[in-house]
Amino acid sequence: MKKIFILTGEPSGDKLASKVISQLKNSRPDIEYLSVGGEHLKSLGIKSLYDLKEVTYLGFTKVLLNIFQIKSKINQTVKEILKFKPDILFSVDSPDFTLRVAKEVKKNDPSIKTVHFVAPQVWVWREHRVKKLKSFLDHILLLFPFEKKYFDKEGIKTTFTGHPLLEEQGKGKIDVSQVIKDNKKIFSIYPGSRLTEIKTLIPILLKFVKMMNEKYKDIFFVFHSTVEHVQLIQSLLLKEGFKNCGAIGDEKIKSHILKSSIFAVAKSGTISLEICNAKIPSLIIYKMGIINFLIVKMLVKVKYANIINIAAKEEIIPELLQSDCNPSNIFKNVEKLLNDNTALQSQISKTQNIIKNFRTENSSKIANSVLIHYLGN
Repeated sequence: MKKIFILTGEPSGDKLASKVISQLKNSRPDIEYLSVGGEHLKSLGIKSLYDLKEVTYLGFTKVLLNIFQIKSKINQTVKEILKFKPDILFSVDSPDFTLRVAKEVKKNDPSIKTVHFVAPQVWVWREHRVKKLKSFLDHILLLFPFEKKYFDKEGIKTTFTGHPLLEEQGKGKIDVSQVIKDNKKIFSIYPGSRLTEIKTLIPILLKFVKMMNEKYKDIFFVFHSTVEHVQLIQSLLLKEGFKNCGAIGDEKIKSHILKSSIFAVAKSGTISLEICNAKIPSLIIYKMGIINFLIVKMLVKVKYANIINIAAKEEIIPELLQSDCNPSNIFKNVEKLLNDNTALQSQISKTQNIIKNFRTENSSKIANSVLIHYLGN
């Protein structure tokens, strides 16, 4: 029986991996799996070596403070992968963790094929990493077409798959009125999937909601979270006494809630693509520790934080970062957009022009074909 080890480092990677593997499990039932994964891979019946949160660290300072623990976790993971002896190590995103593991695995057992999904963002910073990747990666699956040129010049095999989260979703209907009462308009909020992000952004977002409630009486705010953190957010909402707020962790319900929303405020990240795909206008926020921010500012070579804006080379979706990420600014920007239908429609139109270049007919199927190729007969 063929074997694949799936290596992720955070919830977004777990979600992407599950999109690919769910199709592969249907077409090739003869494959055995083991992973470092989260709730999405678990829902496919794939065991994880340990809880994903054990390797989900945010920012440079957090990594430095936990450097020995991270090194220990890398060594543990490499040992278990070598013991499992997979035909393929399928690593997904989180390059500071997954690629370190892949490098050690390849060094110890060159017969294991290494396929990495979600290329390191060398077009944002640290382009010199490309040369090093060639020594231990057999193939990279690309989300975006403009990435290919960075790897072609080093002779690294790549395949543009498109983004699995932009694939057509199931047409099934969910009656959101069972979740949202009194026929209120739905406003989606994404405070991040990591605990550190949630702790940073939730206080800001709760103050923003209070400001919105002073002016708008017909809106219900839905905080989208992971199964792991949904109870925490729900408890914070109850503590504040909000009557028009809720928190959800179920992926199917989240998708339908988003599609029924009038607007979304989201932490910068992959979720922005899903929001754009649902044709919902949005605002992007992000805040990190000052030391992390200064390091990032010195290293990055792009003007924007959001992939849509980076690809467009203009701020299609407003970004409020660092000191600009505060309740008052979020409220002012949201209110301005909600009262300008032309601006809302313009944002939606422009984002659709961008994400059409990120789509393929079936990104998961393309990724599967690469994995099957490396599995051999």
